[in-house]
Amino acid sequence: MSTTVIRLPLSKRDPIRVSAGRMRVYRGAVGVVVALLLLELVSRVGIIPSDLLPPVSRVLADTGGLLVNPGFLGDVGATIAAWALGLGIAILVAVPLGLILGSFRVAYEASSTVVEFLRPIPSVALIPLAILVFGQGTEMKVALAVYAAIWPVFFNTVYGVRDVDPVTKDTAKSFRLSPLGTLWHVGMRHAGPFIFTGIRISAAIALIVTISAELLAGSSSGIGAFILRTSSGGGDTALVFAGTIVAGLLGIIINWLLQLVERRMFAWKFVGEDQ
Repeated sequence: MSTTVIRLPLSKRDPIRVSAGRMRVYRGAVGVVVALLLLELVSRVGIIPSDLLPPVSRVLADTGGLLVNPGFLGDVGATIAAWALGLGIAILVAVPLGLILGSFRVAYEASSTVVEFLRPIPSVALIPLAILVFGQGTEMKVALAVYAAIWPVFFNTVYGVRDVDPVTKDTAKSFRLSPLGTLWHVGMRHAGPFIFTGIRISAAIALIVTISAELLAGSSSGIGAFILRTSSGGGDTALVFAGTIVAGLLGIIINWLLQLVERRMFAWKFVGEDQ
C-alpha cells in the first residue's frame, strides 16, 4: 500500500517557525524606531549640536527629497554603473582562475606567493596609483572595484572546487570525462554555492570601494562625489547623512536581490531551512 506525502505550506507546516521569524522582524523594526527617536531627542534637546547631528526627521525628509532629485539619481546611476562593471569583471576573472588553480594543486602552489602578496593590500591604498594610471573617472573606480571584489570570489571558488568528493571525481573519470569536462560538470556545479557566496561578499565590498574612491579621489559623479561636494565648505550636514543613508539602502537592496537569485539558483541548499 503506497503512502502519499502531502507537503503543506510553510505557515501550516511550521507555525512556530513562522511566528518566530515574524517576531524577529517586529523586534528589529521596533529597535530601529526606538534608535531614531532617541537620536531625534538627543538632537532636539541639544545634547549634541544640531550642526553635527541634525534631527532625524530632517535627515529623513532630505533623504526622501534626494530619491526624487534627478541630479542625485544621476550620481546613484554613476555609482551603480561603476560597481556593476567592476563586479562583473572580477567574476569573469576570478571564477575561471579559481577553477583552474583549485583543480591543480601545483598551479596553485606556484601562484600562492603572488596571491598572498597582493591579497592584503587595501584597495583604498591603491587610490593614488589608480588616479595616476586611470585618472579620476569611471575607469579608476572600476579598477579599484575589480581589485577589491576579485578575492572573495576567487578563494570561494578555490575552496568549492577542493571540496569536491574524490569519489565523485573518480566516477567522472570512469565515464571518460576529460579533465576540462570534469572541471565543468563536477567542479563548477559543486562549487556553485561557494562561488555565489563569494559574489555576495564581493558585491558589498565593491560598493564600499566604489563610493570610497568617489569620495577620496574627488570624482565628478557618484554618491561619494555627492557627499564630498555637500560636505565641503561647511555644507548641509543633514544632506550628508541623507546621502549616506541612500548608500546604505543601496547596499541592502543589492544584498536582498542577490539572496533572491541565490535561493532560485540553489533552492536545494535551503530545503532544510524551509521545513
